[in-house]
Amino acid sequence: MPKRMLRVNMNKLEAKFEDFPQDYMALGGRSLTSTIVANEVPPLCHPLGPNNKLVFAPGIVTGTSAPTSGRISVGAKSPLTGGIKEANAGTTFAQRLARLQIAAIILEGKHEGSDYYLLKITNDGVELINANKWSGKGLYQVYKDLYKEFGAKVSVSSCGIAAEILGTASGVCFNDPEGLPSRYAGRGGLGAVMASKGLKFVVVDDAGAPGVEIKNPEVFKKGAKKLTDALTSHDVTKPGGALNTYGTGVLVNIINEAGGLPQRNFSSGQDDRSENLSGEKKAEEIKKRGGVRPHFCSPGCVIQCSEVWTKPGGKDPVGVLEYESVWALGANCSIYNLDDVGELNRACNDLGLDTIEMGATIAVAMEGGLIEFGDAKGALKLMEEIRKKTPTGRILANGTGFTGKAMGVTRVPVVKNQALPAYDPRAIKGIGVTYATTPMGADHTAGYAIATEIMGVGGTADPRDPKLKAELSRNLQFATAVIDATGYCLFTAFAVLDIPEGLEGMVESVNGVLGINLTVNDIAGLGKSIIDTEIKFNKAAGFTNADDRLPEFLLKEPLPPHNGVFDVPDEDLDSVF
Repeated sequence: MPKRMLRVNMNKLEAKFEDFPQDYMALGGRSLTSTIVANEVPPLCHPLGPNNKLVFAPGIVTGTSAPTSGRISVGAKSPLTGGIKEANAGTTFAQRLARLQIAAIILEGKHEGSDYYLLKITNDGVELINANKWSGKGLYQVYKDLYKEFGAKVSVSSCGIAAEILGTASGVCFNDPEGLPSRYAGRGGLGAVMASKGLKFVVVDDAGAPGVEIKNPEVFKKGAKKLTDALTSHDVTKPGGALNTYGTGVLVNIINEAGGLPQRNFSSGQDDRSENLSGEKKAEEIKKRGGVRPHFCSPGCVIQCSEVWTKPGGKDPVGVLEYESVWALGANCSIYNLDDVGELNRACNDLGLDTIEMGATIAVAMEGGLIEFGDAKGALKLMEEIRKKTPTGRILANGTGFTGKAMGVTRVPVVKNQALPAYDPRAIKGIGVTYATTPMGADHTAGYAIATEIMGVGGTADPRDPKLKAELSRNLQFATAVIDATGYCLFTAFAVLDIPEGLEGMVESVNGVLGINLTVNDIAGLGKSIIDTEIKFNKAAGFTNADDRLPEFLLKEPLPPHNGVFDVPDEDLDSVF
């Protein structure tokens, strides 16, 4: 069975398979979602109107035995940024879709009634089922219900209550291996796009699936082995290494020490209490409580940086508490207790919200006096406003920029209206260049300069020196776009940036699947072509160089403890692309 696309028309409530276009054959993940959005979505359309489309695409090697490759890209015109968007998650959903030889799901049109639907995909076909009985409820309970209904061996994607009110802070949720709603393509409000169409759930059952076609098995096998060897020998990614032992939270102490962990809505870069939120502290607690660590977000991951956080006694599992989430809902809101952060993270997962956007939103609401900094109970009450769909809840569900305007706050940490993640660009300047210039809105994953500036991976750079940061960010953005297309996890970059054989292996594994002959020297050009497609869309949507800038306060307010400002010149930002 050749690769195909599934087009779901919500006007007609019809789902049909189409041949995969010949000129898309070498695309997958982000390269495919961005190409389809650029080709099929009018750049000036309303993101929540009938002319936007939501695209799901597993990566090129996803669904194979390639290591750490269970990623899916979700793309659309973002209702949060107004530009093109790709959000990315690691989940069994991606692998099942790929094994069914579905290269993309294209969701289009808009159901006119008030009903919500579930799309069920099996090897025998597809059907749209009325989903009203599962709508309007928290996702933890709903996922249990869906597994009862459709069996334990399916994968689920969904959007939550926040998406039902078309909140632009809402993400697209996927199951983790335990069936918890804790893996998110969180950024850019793509959950609201899904709900605006009238689709709430996608359930994939790959029983009897043909599997991913590998055109050249020998080349694939050789490449996958080289990459596995690199991942299992690099200090950051190997078993017993930093990510495997402490998860992404290993960064809390490191970034705090560098003076770049934003506290109290980006008013300081360091606080000794942050240690209470660290990966080391969390791993210790998980061990005591009977949670799970290390853990994978999808089978075949050799890094296993995930975990299952629980209440004491192993009760009420939440899923993973990522570094970004712990920072956003913790230090950025002046909340320094992991149990409080765990409950806020649970609320985000349950409601279908991006934890980065919500942490930044709550901090801005605190700045505006809605509740006090450090008030964890108050923060949980604000999440309940979203659940109840109150006017306050609707404001908060629309994210940081919207809440800042509603509250009259001037320190609003957004680029292209998307909240900044967990690294202050006044202390770590290369990541600031990425925030400013990526077509995606402020996004650390788009060009992870932290690798070089803080971790010394792929070379070294002084994080507080503004020089040469445009070049660093550009190179990383090109490389990242390619990794997002392959279906490999971004964290494979730690190993392949330092171990040349690992990078060769990554390229060879892609060649093996597609039956082509790329080389390592092709990577920058491929990455550039993906980003050129995205920039062209954004320009047609009305974006200019003025949108590739950080908020004023980051240029003017010195950040304690080092008291720097973001001083990379505008001409350097404009030179990135």
